[in-house]
Amino acid sequence: MLIDADNVSREGVVEAITSLETFGDVSIRRAYGDWFDARLKRWEPLLRSHRIRSVQQFGYTKGKNATDMALVIDAVSLLNTERPDAFAIVSSDADFTPLVMHLRERGVDVYGYGNAKTPKPFRDACTRFTPIRARTKAEAPAAGPATTEVGDRLRKAVAAAQGKDGWARIQAVRVQLGPKAAFNPGDYGAATLTKLLKNTGGFELKDEGSPAVRVRLSEGNEPEG
Repeated sequence: MLIDADNVSREGVVEAITSLETFGDVSIRRAYGDWFDARLKRWEPLLRSHRIRSVQQFGYTKGKNATDMALVIDAVSLLNTERPDAFAIVSSDADFTPLVMHLRERGVDVYGYGNAKTPKPFRDACTRFTPIRARTKAEAPAAGPATTEVGDRLRKAVAAAQGKDGWARIQAVRVQLGPKAAFNPGDYGAATLTKLLKNTGGFELKDEGSPAVRVRLSEGNEPEG
């Protein structure tokens, strides 16, 4: 069982363990994240009581998820060394879809556990997918475009949708982000895309609360690359 601690709730992990134990012994249990992050300090009792080994992964570059890379590397390594009967990937992140496909191509079942809004490609790739409890707002990534992957994604979407005057209509930004199944503001504790942009910071909103609401990048908040 490989857990993306940056992406799921502690309660959801307990649900996943309870489900997996109906299949047999879950011999390898690892959780990946930056354990110096204050939000993950609360995980310690869970890790101890459910014999989950914490794997430390620092974020080397802003806007990039090193935790995902560490989990993928371990999964492939385990496949070639320990050769477990099955894998469980506990995450709501569709970026793990290629990993699931790789494992299944080699004849290994993969059980996915993520929130009910987990993108369809990841759910469909798994041998079986089971919804678990989503993170609370307190467990969600800290706001701020400089420190979150979502901030970088929003900056790029706004930059791509903006007109000559620098303003972008919210609907145009939504098109750049893709369908709601692939990018849902609710996964980041916001009811709407407008509220997510406001909560994240680094954006200016115009005509907020009306159908004509527009957004532009604040000075110094241009996307990298």
